[in-house]
Amino acid sequence: MVKNIASYLVVVLTICVLIQVSFFNKETVDLSKYSTNGLVYNYTVSPNSSIIEGIDVSNDDYKCFSPFLGKSFVGFKEAIAFKESGGNYATINTYGYLGKYQFGKETLKLIGVRNVKMFLDNPKLQEKAFIANAQRNKWILRRDINRFVGKRVNGVLVTESGILAAAHLAGAGSVKKYLRSYGLDNFADGYGTTISNYMKRFSGYDTSFLKPNKKAKVNTL
Repeated sequence: MVKNIASYLVVVLTICVLIQVSFFNKETVDLSKYSTNGLVYNYTVSPNSSIIEGIDVSNDDYKCFSPFLGKSFVGFKEAIAFKESGGNYATINTYGYLGKYQFGKETLKLIGVRNVKMFLDNPKLQEKAFIANAQRNKWILRRDINRFVGKRVNGVLVTESGILAAAHLAGAGSVKKYLRSYGLDNFADGYGTTISNYMKRFSGYDTSFLKPNKKAKVNTL
């Protein structure tokens, strides 16, 4: 009974407040001159399960995953770029590796780039270099891709994108040795990153866009 009375009083008080507000506020507010132009909005968006399905956030996979690019080829190259340089076209690391994708000078020569300054100053050239190098590596590793994709080496599922990412890190020759030794010959770069790390981190991206090309070169014009 007491509970019902309290509920009734709350309703009555609410009605009284609304009547009072409408009585004293007789002016009509003109919103025609109000604008949201230039305001910054913050949104809370629930995860899209169709996008993030299959990403294991318990390991490092999610750190290289873009919810917008997904597992596409663009997602693949941007994930590598983020790991290599944070996406910085102008950076040179402590070992002299260059640009967004951290190319060595000898690798650049193989794909037709000899002018380092021009390379660093030209983002479009760097993007072309990434594709040319990946095409060349895909040709060199074509037999290993056919043989090992779908198998596990060092507990990591081998995928084409993992192989190509590892080749970007260590060179196609080192990846051959890794796969054919079933993970015993696990190259590590100067910072301690191994082929196995890259095989796992960049697994499952769509790299079908890349066509194997033994003579892949960059047009520097």
